[in-house]
Amino acid sequence: MKNHIAALSLLLLSTATVAVAQEKASPLEISGSVDTYYKYDFNKSGNIKTFFASDQNSVSLGMIDLALKKTTGKASFVGELSFGPRGQEQSLLTAADGNSFHIQNLYVDYAFSDKFNMTAGFMGTFIGYEVISPAANFNYSTSYLFGAGPFQNAGVKGTYSFSDKVSLMLGLFNEWNVYSASRGTSSIGGQLMVSPVEGWTAYINGLHGLDGYGNYSTIFDLTTAYEINDKVKIGLNAADLSAGDDSFGYSGVALYPQYAFTPAVALGLRAEYFNYKGISGGPSASVTSFTLSGNIKSGGLTFIPEVRFDNDKDFTQGFLKSNLTTFNKSAAQFSLAAVYSF
Repeated sequence: MKNHIAALSLLLLSTATVAVAQEKASPLEISGSVDTYYKYDFNKSGNIKTFFASDQNSVSLGMIDLALKKTTGKASFVGELSFGPRGQEQSLLTAADGNSFHIQNLYVDYAFSDKFNMTAGFMGTFIGYEVISPAANFNYSTSYLFGAGPFQNAGVKGTYSFSDKVSLMLGLFNEWNVYSASRGTSSIGGQLMVSPVEGWTAYINGLHGLDGYGNYSTIFDLTTAYEINDKVKIGLNAADLSAGDDSFGYSGVALYPQYAFTPAVALGLRAEYFNYKGISGGPSASVTSFTLSGNIKSGGLTFIPEVRFDNDKDFTQGFLKSNLTTFNKSAAQFSLAAVYSF
């Protein structure tokens, strides 16, 4: 009997040792993307402020995005850096340091159980439908809702999954868009995720605090997508941001219907209405935008031909006419982007 017990103990110890070794040997995951584009504005000016890809009549660089991820047991980390003009513009929008590289994500995560985990560090924001990396967006140009931000949040958050259909995140964050804030942790935020039926997921988001421009702002955001079948998907993003004195803010809605002709060829429309609540204390102004994009995939490469039409009836965007001296209420552009994901 003693020999059997000893043998069983040795077997259990060997299994545990192998499990620990396997846990320590978990691979480092490397992923990312590279993108380049050509854009032509029909008024021969870089009119439409897509927040990235603003060069006119030029074959231009986007960025290289590199992400590292590793998980050991219940702990994990994510580090993501971007290099190139797209990353540099993001650096100007957030950290305001003008570096040619930008930290997109740098955080650690710990899963206390199958239902509850906590994350701390610098993270891409949970607000909105579109993200910084072009590989994760259907359209290459970005929406006004995306450009209005926020872009990133530094802080700590906890997420509890009640089931695979409902989860809740609550967090404390610094001033929006910056690695560290001189005024300390000044924001609170949360996200309720619900998935009522298969293929349909909705995120109800809220964030209140210093917005990076010295205002205490509050934003409410709804992001949802429904994959009706293998061919048809519909997305929606609606948001409202207000500052404390209501002299600054925006509201908007964007609809994203998409149709896949084959697994490699799809067509999608972004129809957006964006309203500025007040510009320097003045009256509100609105912009409408329609973007038609194709996605043509081959392996890790996606070609994105795109046509975009923007209308600004209040002349707030400063769209130039072809003479480059007078302004127009509308603008149109064509772009062709190539995005490789790995």
